Amino acid sequence: MIVGYARVSTADQNLQAQTDALTAAGSERVYTDSVSGAKASRPGMLQALDACRAGDTLLVWKLDRLGRSTGDLISIAAGLEKRGVQFKSLTDNIDTSTASGRFFFNMMASLAQMERELTVERTHAGLASAKARGRLGGRPRILTSPKITAAKLMLANGMSAAETANNLGVSRATLYRHIPVTGST
Repeated sequence: MIVGYARVSTADQNLQAQTDALTAAGSERVYTDSVSGAKASRPGMLQALDACRAGDTLLVWKLDRLGRSTGDLISIAAGLEKRGVQFKSLTDNIDTSTASGRFFFNMMASLAQMERELTVERTHAGLASAKARGRLGGRPRILTSPKITAAKLMLANGMSAAETANNLGVSRATLYRHIPVTGST
């Protein structure tokens, strides 16, 4: 039996092209996930691996759909091989039933990990460059210094924390994070 596995990184991406290709290539069952390959919890992948028996083939559209790190990919492939399950990738032309397929699988797994690490390096370099220019990541603070000063003044004049937060357009929890408030609200 050929068991297919398809994955997209986010819920708003479409699995249809992958599932169509896997079905056209002979997959009798196709399991799917809509989660990053870097995540450990991929229920569709676990179901696909569980469905595979000795003599079966696990089929993916592309190698990076199965995992991102070389260690993860090699571990999955070794587990499949130990159970007598073959592995094939449609777009990468990998077929672990052959010696050259096993070699190519290890090469592609290394390239997939390198690509992931380069992406992480570029992200860190970009963040460092932005920081050097005075830009910080994340959402802008909702309670700016002038708003904190105004909140302290409102509270000092007897306004409750709930009223103060409402006037500033923030929750009481946000107000409490920035200004220690004592007494009843």
